[in-house]
Amino acid sequence: MSRVTKASSSSTELRQLRERIDAIDRQLRKLLNKRAAHAEEVARLKTRVDADTPAYYRPDREAEILARLREENEGPLPDAHIERLFREIISCCLSLEQPLTIACLGPTGTYTEAAAIKQFGHFAKMRTLSSVADVFREVESGAAHYGVVAVENSTDGMVKHTLDCFTTSSLSICAEVELPIHHALLIRRGGEPEKIVEICSHEQSLAQCRHWLDVRYPTQSRRPVSSNAEAARIAAETDGVAAIAGETAADRYGLDTVHANIEDQPGNKTRFFVVGNQHVEPTGRDRTSVIVSTRNEPGALYKVLAPFKRHDISLSRIESRPSQTSAWDYVFFIDFEGHRDDGTVGEVLAELNEVASGVKNLGSYPRALD
Repeated sequence: MSRVTKASSSSTELRQLRERIDAIDRQLRKLLNKRAAHAEEVARLKTRVDADTPAYYRPDREAEILARLREENEGPLPDAHIERLFREIISCCLSLEQPLTIACLGPTGTYTEAAAIKQFGHFAKMRTLSSVADVFREVESGAAHYGVVAVENSTDGMVKHTLDCFTTSSLSICAEVELPIHHALLIRRGGEPEKIVEICSHEQSLAQCRHWLDVRYPTQSRRPVSSNAEAARIAAETDGVAAIAGETAADRYGLDTVHANIEDQPGNKTRFFVVGNQHVEPTGRDRTSVIVSTRNEPGALYKVLAPFKRHDISLSRIESRPSQTSAWDYVFFIDFEGHRDDGTVGEVLAELNEVASGVKNLGSYPRALD
C-alpha cells in the first residue's frame, strides 16, 4: 500500500472517530440538560415540602452517588477522574437549585480553598477569610452556607485552631475532604534563589518541610504567617523572601518555583471538615466526631474509651486539648467509625454521657473517598 493510500485511509478513520465523538458529545449535552432539569424539579419539590429550610446540598446523597460511580466505573478513565468530573456536574446542577457560598481560609490560593473547590466544585462561590475563627463566624451568622477548615495533617497532626473553634461553636461537621499536599519553594518572578534570607509559610507547612529546610536552607530565618497564600503574596512583593506554598499559589501570585515537592513525607495529606447547620443522613460508610470532657480523677480516660471497646467500634483519632473553661482541665476529640443514628453508636454515646462530665456531638458525616 502506497504512502498516499495509507494517509488517505488514516484520514478517513480519523474523520469517522471524530464524527463518533461529536455524536457522543451531542448525547452528553442532551443528558446533562436532562439531569439539570431533574435537579430543578428536585429543588421545587424540596421547597414545597420544607419551605423554611430546604436542604439543597446533601453530602450523604452526593457521597453515595460518587461511591457508586467509582464502583461501576469500567475505565479507561481512572476512578479519581470520574469523581472529579461528576463533582463538577453535581456542582453545576446544584447551582441551579441554590447557588452556594463557601467560607474558607484566605487569601485566594490556599490549600483550604483547593479543598473547598474539590468538595463543592467551581460553580460554588468561595469567600476567603483571614482566620479559621472567621470561617466559623461566617457560617454561624448565615453569611455563608458552609465553611471548609483544615483539621489534620498526616505529617504534622491536628490543627489546634480548628479544634479550639469546635469547643465553642454550634456548627456541625457535614463532610470531610482529603487533599494531597505538595509544597514548593517560591520566590518573586525573576528573583535570585541565592539571595533568599527569609522563608515564610503557615506554621503547619513549615513543620511539614522542616527536614528539607534544615538541609537546604539552615541559616535562613523562618516566619509563620496566617496561610500559605499570604506567604505567596508577601514573597511576590518582597525581594529576598521565599514562600512555601502550592503550585496554585505560584500561578495566582506570579511566582517562580525554585524547588517543587519539598515536603518531608511524599504521601503528605491534609484532612478538612465541611461545617454547617445540617444533620447528615447515614450512607453506610460514615464517621462520627465528638468532644468529651472528663472529670479530674484516676481512670477517667479509661472510662471514656471502655464503651468503644465493648461495642467493637474502631477509633480513628483521639486528641487532647486544654479546656476553654477551666485551667488544667482537658477535653478529648474523638473520631470513630459509624453514624450516630446507628443503634450501636447510639448506645456508645449514651454510655459516654454516663461516665463523662460532658459530651458534645460534632456530627456524623460520610468518610472521604480514598
